[in-house]
Amino acid sequence: MRRALDALYAAAAYLAALLLIGTLMMILLGIFGRLLDFQVRGSDAYAGYLMAGSGFLALAHTLKRGEHIRVSVVSRLLEGHAHKLLELIAIGIAVLLAIVLAWFSVRLAWLSFTLHDISTGNDATPLWLPETGMALGTVIFALAMIDEFQLEVRGRRVEPKHDAEPLHIE
Repeated sequence: MRRALDALYAAAAYLAALLLIGTLMMILLGIFGRLLDFQVRGSDAYAGYLMAGSGFLALAHTLKRGEHIRVSVVSRLLEGHAHKLLELIAIGIAVLLAIVLAWFSVRLAWLSFTLHDISTGNDATPLWLPETGMALGTVIFALAMIDEFQLEVRGRRVEPKHDAEPLHIE
């Protein structure tokens, strides 16, 4: 099960990277279109759709690598059982919020699909298409949060170091 979950998180990260490349392509298409005097309808909107999908699909992988912003002012002061209890409460609340986010994201995409909702821009894209990336990303993120919770309960969760440098300095 561990390998399957890690593969799911990695696949979502690779898909997020592909969507980022698509974002770049849409932006470049818009730039070259202005320079060479042609227009691709909706290229700005498509860049936005791709960027949003990329952000949501990268959530789980970012969480599992310990790269989410973490406020640990109170947890640094606690040790032992109190620290473990605070972690369980914090991750439990995060699980509930992630599940709610996933539920409403999937519901939004489904409603857009059933109502044939389209964007108001000149591209007239069916909105369920870009919303599917968000829904998929939030569902995978909710699974990752549940995974983190069960690892914490079993005492197998690796906690990021409080004083560690960020993994990637940009």
